[in-house]
Amino acid sequence: MPVKKDATGNRSVEAEVDIPGTPEEVWNAIATGPGISAWFVPSELEGRTGGTTVSHFASDGSMDAVATIAAWDPPKRFVAKAPGASGTVATEWTVEAKSGGLCTVRVVHRWFASSDDWDDQFEGHSYGWISFFRLLRLYLTHFPGQHGSAFQLLVPSSEPVADAWRKLVEPLGLANATEQRRVVTPSDTQALEGVVERTGPQDHPELVVRLDQPAPGFAHLFALPMGGMTFLSVRFFLFGDDATSIAKREESMWRTWLEKHFPTPAQ
Repeated sequence: MPVKKDATGNRSVEAEVDIPGTPEEVWNAIATGPGISAWFVPSELEGRTGGTTVSHFASDGSMDAVATIAAWDPPKRFVAKAPGASGTVATEWTVEAKSGGLCTVRVVHRWFASSDDWDDQFEGHSYGWISFFRLLRLYLTHFPGQHGSAFQLLVPSSEPVADAWRKLVEPLGLANATEQRRVVTPSDTQALEGVVERTGPQDHPELVVRLDQPAPGFAHLFALPMGGMTFLSVRFFLFGDDATSIAKREESMWRTWLEKHFPTPAQ
C-alpha cells in the first residue's frame, strides 16, 4: 500500500482484512502470544500498557523484533512502539465488529522521517501483512482458538527468485499447483497433502496449503529477494493432540531435505 505522508514528515502505511469471528476471538488471535504464534511467527506478548512484545523471525533469536505496548484497550485496540533505523515506529492494531459474524482487522505503521529513504521498505511491510492476513483468516476459519505447534525454516540461495523457487517446488510436485485443487507430494520426498488455498504471482512466489497430512493445519512456502540473495521460507502450523511431536519430527525432516537441495556453499 502506498505510503501516506504529511508536510511535517509523519508517514504511515496500513493494511486491513475482514475475517470471521467475534471481537474477542479475533483479539485472542492478534493480541496474545499463543494466538499470534498460531498464524504468524513464534511470539510472546505481555498484555498491558508498558508490556513487551517479542516476535521471533529466526529460531536462533538473531531476528527478534521487540516492542513496548504504548496503548492497550482489549478487544478493540493496542499500539506497540519499537526503535528502528528509521526512528521509532508505532504499530497500531484495531478490531472493528461488522455484520455477518465478521471483524475488520487493521494494522497501521506510523513513523517520522525527513526523507523517503525508508518508504519502499514500509510499503513492503504493508504488502507483507496482506499475505500474513490470509493465514490469519485461514486460522480463524478452520482452527479458531486452537493452540497448535509451528516451525519455520529459512534457507538462502544465490539463484534468482524464479530459479530458486522452481528448485524448491518442482521436487515436491507443486510447481503447477492451482488454488482449490488437492495436492499430494511424491512418496520419495517430504510428506504434504491438502488443498491449495493460495498461489502467489510469479514475481512474489507463494504457496499456502491447508493440510490433512502430516497433520491438520496449513503450510506456507514463499521466496523473498533480499540483499542480492533469495531466501526460501518453509513454515508449518499444525493442530491437534499430536501437533507438538509431529512438528518436531517434520521440522527435522524438512531441515535435512532443504540442506540437501540447498547446501551451504563451501567457505
